[in-house]
Amino acid sequence: MTYCVGLMLKEGMVFMSDTRTNAGVDNISTFRKMFAWDVPGDRSITIMTAGNLATTQAVISLLEERSKAVEERNPSLLKAESMFQVATLVGDTLKEVISDNAEEGQRADSGFNATILVGGQIKGGAHRLFMIYPEGNFIEASADTPFFQIGETKYGRPILVRAFDPEMSFDDAVKLLLVSFDSTIKANLSVDLPLDVRVYKTDSYECEHAFRIEANDPYYLDISDGWGGALKEAFGRLPDFDLNKT
Repeated sequence: MTYCVGLMLKEGMVFMSDTRTNAGVDNISTFRKMFAWDVPGDRSITIMTAGNLATTQAVISLLEERSKAVEERNPSLLKAESMFQVATLVGDTLKEVISDNAEEGQRADSGFNATILVGGQIKGGAHRLFMIYPEGNFIEASADTPFFQIGETKYGRPILVRAFDPEMSFDDAVKLLLVSFDSTIKANLSVDLPLDVRVYKTDSYECEHAFRIEANDPYYLDISDGWGGALKEAFGRLPDFDLNKT
């Protein structure tokens, strides 16, 4: 399992993903799930993956190879004229890989399924975020749904729903995501550090902040300890329940 989140802010986008993969409690590995294509002055594209590791690696490898090809007939992330075209390309590639591994034509065997988040900006268009399903179709983030999660989403979602504000700063957005990830990590062994982070500022057409947060990162440890203490303190301030009044 995995956990990846993409946030749409007024001033840009923030992406965060964990790096744990597991095929049982005794077979745990670390694999990168965040990938990027940047052409300074023209485009910045970030992709995060969740699901079958062989499927997601095949998708990323195909996208990489086709981006390096010179033939015009090869679809490429670096030639797409809009983020919608990028999402379509990624969706078609995902469907192609799943179909190649499925037993019956286009029917996607659940064992090969994957879900992908793709976001970024191409010059001439707005910054956009899409969630792509195993069937190759996708939905786009909007003012009503300004963030997407894939993977093990249920533990970290309540925090995002209650605290996310598209007007918040990049710093606060990263802090919020760390709280969401910490809650997920505490509840599910299939999600863990290191965490990969990318921060994209609208109309910059390049990512100035891309980094990895390791398990011993002092700020992450402060967030983890502080969030646990804050929850206990908030619980203590809630009105007491009186069984005698029931």
